[in-house]
Amino acid sequence: MKLSPFKLERFFARYEFNVRYVLCASDCETFFVREILSLEPEAEARCLDLRLGYTESAGAPSLRQAIAGLYTTISPEEILVHSGAEEAIFAFMVATLKAGDHIIVHAPCYQSLAEVARGLGCQVSFWQADEKRGWALDPRDLQRLIRPYTRVVVINVPHNPTGYLMPREVFEEVHRITQKHGLILFSDEVYRELEYDPTRRLPAACDVNPNAVSLGVMSKAYGLPGLRIGWIATHRQDVLQAMAVVKDYLTICNSAPAEVLAEVALKHREILLERNRDILRQNLAHWTEFFQRHSDQFAWVPPQAGSVAFPRLLEGDVEEFCDALVMKTGVLLAPGSLFEDRGNHFRIGLGRRYVPEALELLESFLQVPKSLPTL
Repeated sequence: MKLSPFKLERFFARYEFNVRYVLCASDCETFFVREILSLEPEAEARCLDLRLGYTESAGAPSLRQAIAGLYTTISPEEILVHSGAEEAIFAFMVATLKAGDHIIVHAPCYQSLAEVARGLGCQVSFWQADEKRGWALDPRDLQRLIRPYTRVVVINVPHNPTGYLMPREVFEEVHRITQKHGLILFSDEVYRELEYDPTRRLPAACDVNPNAVSLGVMSKAYGLPGLRIGWIATHRQDVLQAMAVVKDYLTICNSAPAEVLAEVALKHREILLERNRDILRQNLAHWTEFFQRHSDQFAWVPPQAGSVAFPRLLEGDVEEFCDALVMKTGVLLAPGSLFEDRGNHFRIGLGRRYVPEALELLESFLQVPKSLPTL
């Protein structure tokens, strides 16, 4: 297996902890440990009395019980906990694919959703979202992409980096097509519960499709990336068992303190979600006003869910624009090339409290003649 460099992560390794504002952050505003412990009277004592031994490889039973509460048909035995969503993506691909298989991936995409399969020797086709139609997906395109050796279809709903939320009828058609062809549907749902209109929230894929695998994580909607707790939920016991074998070669088990904190957070997730949804609502208004003022320089499709969006620079090279911005102001945007996009787009984040301050610096940057400063 040979993997190409993970472009987004190498980009963040260079910049994330060395800039003033990460205006392309995909997660929501983070919480302090004391804030999570304050959600339950016994939580602090539980953490202090925790024995730091190995944990169950599948995840603590009480944590899997809390995760199962996010779904309507999933039992704790149908949950496999991982060290973040990234490990779960890797384990799924390694467990279910082999060289020569074909996989279809919702695009633009988070690189590992396609790259791990490619590294295994699989053929990858992209189911391309259409910006002109609000980043919509056409199920007829999905149907045309299926081959005799297609094994997996990957969707990301709500979508990173565009903020697209699949309509219910398209979602149902995707399930119909994948079940008709006997395909595994891998559904990246890490931004679920951040819909701007809660009535448009889709069910988890694993709750409506026996061949679906749903991916969840504490990082995005709940604002707890430092816990490094993610999971997959599925009725497919063969997939669960195969992934468990792969996990034995990766982290083996999860962090005991992280599992306790994740369990507490999930039991009170509506408190976390409401705060983050409020931040998103405020920042969506700020970004909307910004793009209205600069409609001659940018085009954008407003997001419908999640904490990211994918506007387009109308003139100039987006990578040069992002480089100049971060070097002159310390404000970081992520060029679309990090998502295998060549349309001059860049990712923005809506989940952090500092968005208004960062936008002021971006606004000032746009008012002065552009020249690339030297480091």
